[in-house]
Amino acid sequence: MNHPHRRFNRLSGDWVLVSPHRSQRPWQGKVERAAGEARPPHDPLCYLCAGNERAGGERNPPYTETHVFTNDFAALLPAGPGSAEREPAAEPPRLLESRPVRGECRVICFSPRHDLTLARMPVAAIRGVVDTWLRESCDLRSRFAWVQIFENKGEIMGCSNPHPHGQIWAGDFIPNEAAKEDAAQKRWTESNGGVLLLDYARTEAECGDRVVVRNKSWTAVVPWWAVWPYEILLIPHARHVPRLIDLTADEQDDLAEILKRLLTRYDNLFESDFPYSMGWHEAPNAPDLEGWWQLHAHFYPPLLRSATVKKFMVGYEMLGEAQRDITPEIAAARLRNCDESHYLEAHT
Repeated sequence: MNHPHRRFNRLSGDWVLVSPHRSQRPWQGKVERAAGEARPPHDPLCYLCAGNERAGGERNPPYTETHVFTNDFAALLPAGPGSAEREPAAEPPRLLESRPVRGECRVICFSPRHDLTLARMPVAAIRGVVDTWLRESCDLRSRFAWVQIFENKGEIMGCSNPHPHGQIWAGDFIPNEAAKEDAAQKRWTESNGGVLLLDYARTEAECGDRVVVRNKSWTAVVPWWAVWPYEILLIPHARHVPRLIDLTADEQDDLAEILKRLLTRYDNLFESDFPYSMGWHEAPNAPDLEGWWQLHAHFYPPLLRSATVKKFMVGYEMLGEAQRDITPEIAAARLRNCDESHYLEAHT
């Protein structure tokens, strides 16, 4: 489809405007700074490196593998307002609604190596990160309705520290995006009798145009409804898997393997330390939801034309609806054609 058209996002209920002809427009806008110089294996000034003092005053242990600690500047706190905090004297107007929340926030340092992103880590080390995701999710789900595991990679994505790391925010509420996905998956199961993302993974496998990489257990696809240029939806396709903890040992191994292959392709696309925000969506901690939920991860990279030209979500996107230039099919083909040997290792 080389003409303007809209595509429906079955997972969120939103529409996205696709305008393939706009990819030919000249670019005289903002050009980002390219990724900085190579990082050392250990930075004595880094708050996340092993043995260093963090910004909050605590000191990291001399960890040798994936390390987790409570975020020193957490967005969610385990307790509600302290007794010393004065409540409003009167009820606010009905239009001005608020609710108290509680939760916990943690940081995951993927490796003690300051210079190793997930894309550069060996599969066995990525498997250790997968183990950590499962362990932390299982622990936090025992107390909270929603566990959001995510990674912001690269300063262009607002990452405040270059040491490769992710985060977990767990809260006693189901956030907006998860609520939309819950409603959409429930509607599909009630109307069609299947699991939405399992049906979708089978459809994409049969078509093949948007599949980037696939193994025995997992499919990585630029979704039909993708908003970001090289967006990826990662789905376990072999069976119904509501949560990370439900993955078998083989599926966990396959996850580590496909992450290595996918993220290497990302870096090779523009021969850069490819930025993105990614995160896991698993069934919320509530009764009767697992029947229609399928575990999946979203990858949202901002880069559009090169390592220094990104997509901006402004104007029509903010006021109307999301819009993209290159089609998901073209994006998937470009990623499929990337080598699975990392460009930095191939050049050495």
